[in-house]
Amino acid sequence: MVRELYRAMDLPVLQNRTFAEPHSARQSGRADLVLVQDEETGLIYNQAFDPAKLIYDSNYQNEQAHSALFKQHLEVVEGILARHFTGKVLVEVGCGKGYFLEMLAGRGYDIRGVDPAYEGDNPAVIKDTFNPRLGIRADGVVLRHVLEHIPDPMAFLAQIAAANHGGQIYIEVPCFDWILEHRAWFDLFYEHVNYFRLEDLRQMFGNVQESGYLFNGQFLYVVANLASLRRPVANATTAVSMPAAFDSSLNRAIEVIKAAPHKGVAVWGGASKGVIFSLFLQRMGIEVDYVVDINPQKQGQFLPLSGLRVSSPEEAMSSWPAGTHLFVMNSNYLEEIKRMTGGACVYHAVDDAVFHSQIEAANQ
Repeated sequence: MVRELYRAMDLPVLQNRTFAEPHSARQSGRADLVLVQDEETGLIYNQAFDPAKLIYDSNYQNEQAHSALFKQHLEVVEGILARHFTGKVLVEVGCGKGYFLEMLAGRGYDIRGVDPAYEGDNPAVIKDTFNPRLGIRADGVVLRHVLEHIPDPMAFLAQIAAANHGGQIYIEVPCFDWILEHRAWFDLFYEHVNYFRLEDLRQMFGNVQESGYLFNGQFLYVVANLASLRRPVANATTAVSMPAAFDSSLNRAIEVIKAAPHKGVAVWGGASKGVIFSLFLQRMGIEVDYVVDINPQKQGQFLPLSGLRVSSPEEAMSSWPAGTHLFVMNSNYLEEIKRMTGGACVYHAVDDAVFHSQIEAANQ
């Protein structure tokens, strides 16, 4: 039995896929999200998910390490790995473009990687999806921001455990409790089939060495023994309640824009959050003048379904009017963005408590 929590229709199938021209972007794949909670395991997932719709290739761009702040996060992660994996052979399943793998290799880790979207020439990386036939074995497995993409996460972990004959695993995923607390409706995507709480990860293993929150609570992590993998069991404390007015920040943003109609409208973040937020603004009749991203691979490209073009910070700042409404999709980066833009905009961190209080005040 499952209980429905939330639904959103006509989302991009791959919100981090970029397009060379707007027509292809607007005609790209779309699908629905029907978020449910399994009443036996407590796990949360998209009941409408169809993995056949997703194809990861070199046009999939989700590298976040262009930000100094995100690099600091990776330093924290390396510190966790150092406590548990020093001197051990590692494999990073879903290594992406390879930034973190190369960082670890440069610090002496014996590490290999697997990812179909890998574009480099490191012979230690297999450009493929993980499957037991690859014959990869290691003392430890690194699984960063992968498990939320996997239709049956328990079966996938069991595959890794069997192929690897046990060993340790580091798992990092987005935090669903953070999404709820910050009313980050734009953090729910078709591409993410699973949404985890810390208790979910802890219940998946009988032997957990370390677990906690990262990146100001936006991410969860666990270090566990793969051989102790077990099926989680729901209890009274694992039932999820969606917060009131979960998606009201969209209406608040529209109010802000309409109150100053001659200002520009910009969204900082051409990745997952910004793709969803700008698309729904567009669907509500708001013209988004700029989508900004610091990833050079996204700049000059077009976003799925909306067809909006991604600008570099320099390009956007050269033409947007003073006092442009800049909607910052991740408040972790707010101060970094203010420094980059010289404080020339009106900044709205849409996942921040201040923006939430403005929503509540406007609704009173």
